[in-house]
Amino acid sequence: MDQTSQVTGRPYSEIKKDGYIIREFSHLSSPFEFVWHRDKEDRIVEALHETDWKFQLDNEVPQEINRIFIPKETYHRLIKGTGNLKVKIWQKE
Repeated sequence: MDQTSQVTGRPYSEIKKDGYIIREFSHLSSPFEFVWHRDKEDRIVEALHETDWKFQLDNEVPQEINRIFIPKETYHRLIKGTGNLKVKIWQKE
């Protein structure tokens, strides 16, 4: 299923595939849209291209987005870079 940011009200669009999600964040989004939040499941996030966007876990310094494990219920956020960001996400349901 393809969900656009206009439909969801979130700063990304996504396509759900068998076992993973492809999510794209627009360079047109405001940096203020990328807020601290938690997810209800463990996730692995992998950038699908080189990017200067950053990822930050609670109480840690921002890091490059290569392949990141995010434990469930852990606060985290994206830090906007240049261009769009496309990631692949695996999550435990």
